[in-house]
Amino acid sequence: MEQQEYAVGATRVAAGRPDGRTGGTGRGTADAVLAVHEPAAEAAPEAVSGPRADAAQAPGPASDPVLSTDPVLSPDPGLLRLAHWFAAATPGTADDLCTAAFGLYPARHLGAPAEAASDAACDADVSWWHGPTAHATAAQRSREARTAGGLRRARRDASALPVVRSGAKPGRPGRHRKPERTRPVPGAQDRSDQDLPTPPAPVAGPGLPVAEVADVPEVPGLPAAERRIAARLLLAHPLVTASGPHADGFPLIRRHRDWLVERFDTLLGYRLVVGPWHARLCKAGLGPGAARRLEHPATGAPFTPAGYAQLALALALLVDAPEQLPYGRLLDAMRVAAPGLAAGPADRAMALAALADWQILGGLPTDRAEPADLVDPADPADPAVRTAVLTVDRELARAVPAGPPALAADAADLIHRAADAEPATAVRRLLAETPAVLAADLPADRRAWLHEHRLSGPAALADFLGLETELRAEGVALLDPADELTDLALPGAGTLPQATLLLLERLVEEVRPLPGETTTGGDVPIPDALIDGVLGDIADEYGLPAGWHRDYLADRTALRRDALDLLHRLGLITPTPRGTRPPGWLLRPPAARYAPAPDLRPAPGTGRHSRPAPAVPRPAGAREQRRA
Repeated sequence: MEQQEYAVGATRVAAGRPDGRTGGTGRGTADAVLAVHEPAAEAAPEAVSGPRADAAQAPGPASDPVLSTDPVLSPDPGLLRLAHWFAAATPGTADDLCTAAFGLYPARHLGAPAEAASDAACDADVSWWHGPTAHATAAQRSREARTAGGLRRARRDASALPVVRSGAKPGRPGRHRKPERTRPVPGAQDRSDQDLPTPPAPVAGPGLPVAEVADVPEVPGLPAAERRIAARLLLAHPLVTASGPHADGFPLIRRHRDWLVERFDTLLGYRLVVGPWHARLCKAGLGPGAARRLEHPATGAPFTPAGYAQLALALALLVDAPEQLPYGRLLDAMRVAAPGLAAGPADRAMALAALADWQILGGLPTDRAEPADLVDPADPADPAVRTAVLTVDRELARAVPAGPPALAADAADLIHRAADAEPATAVRRLLAETPAVLAADLPADRRAWLHEHRLSGPAALADFLGLETELRAEGVALLDPADELTDLALPGAGTLPQATLLLLERLVEEVRPLPGETTTGGDVPIPDALIDGVLGDIADEYGLPAGWHRDYLADRTALRRDALDLLHRLGLITPTPRGTRPPGWLLRPPAARYAPAPDLRPAPGTGRHSRPAPAVPRPAGAREQRRA
């Protein structure tokens, strides 16, 4: 039986879901059972007393066998060990540890290819500092925010039919979505305004396996476009469920699962698991300093080490928890399993909100005034909060860990193990997941591979994911002109992206190296006073006319912190090496893509402060010829 039973005192009870699923995501049998500990005969009466025992005797939903039996939640040793590593880590190390242990980060790519001839896009002799740019005028920068529906389009070859919908929420095509301009295929029917075939509603029952219901027959003429859409969806959302926000892309993943499994394994060394109800792309870690962090799904607040610790602790308990569990019982088990992990209500709330966003937990009680905030049952305003029944999807809980912590000696070892790969695979992972890969950042063996395969290596991934290659003297970037295969967009709507783009433009214009000027690894230092001065200038010039957020206009320190953080996460700036005094920032070559192209021979000005143009000497005898 697939369900892992407890070693002592397990009993089988029936389990089910309203949608016909049994035993959690990925379970396709109609007679699934779950294992629950029975109280030991010699246990003290206090062990089975309390709210659970009272609820077992009360009529109504609490009389269900699943609720009436008090489960002994035993934490997974490896995940419990991971929770202690998170608690002892610094904020940056905790982010890297989350990337290595869970691998649930989305891909991050730059958009807006440089405006130049196609042959210049792959010119390894041109530097980012002085090459073509993707600079946009101020009038072109204002645009609507992207809808939350997910991937909408994919780059295609000429033989593919136009397919627009790829990852939007069911029933929400998006009011900003526009039909694509694609070359018509002779004899092909335009399906741009039609939905892809979707499977019928799954109905579990005797003689009707759910796996067969979830399969959809392949439509002739669409495999290339569908495979690309499915690959992009998985790279942007490594955990896709049949009932989640990207449910309409799940049939494509199931239809092309064999091809996707082979391509992800061959190109990136990723393991893809596709079940009847979920698809999990197990990504590898990106190594130290990858600047990937987990955020609250509603507020966007970054996770703290304590929040990561609570997340790992909750997962350790949920991988073998019953499918229905009181809210207060889970919190009590978390406190008992790791009493040394200090955590506040905000840390627990962030951890449980992430689990709910991944559809591992359902039925979490939220504050009516602030729906994004969970109610802490430690001191609930409503006594019913503690006995609120949560639904647990054990299969999804077991699918979250990607890097086994039991094989690592400590947190640093796990981060190293998760990012370790042969040079070809390691470089392709960076190309597929990060905005740009600079040769100066790579070890010697990976740098040599990138130099030898600077054309064929990125081209294979660009064709697989529908991206465009930008080859420069400093490195390679795979661009997504659709601005969909990324979790951070620049340019973007809102105060912070607008201010960040203006800051980046002026920093490049101020510190851009001249042609032939040598730099350390291609980066140039940014004077600290320059950042403050530029931010002050653009806030005074654009803040009130553009309607920027009042909090940023009133607190320039917060604007500076968040703008530099966004540039750092996009790989456009990097901190100075450790030990540098005073610490500062370095501007990276790809940042020049967002600034106007340099004018190395400026035209002479005409203002009263401009210098006159140098006189051009006339040839001898010109004056005499003119007089004659």
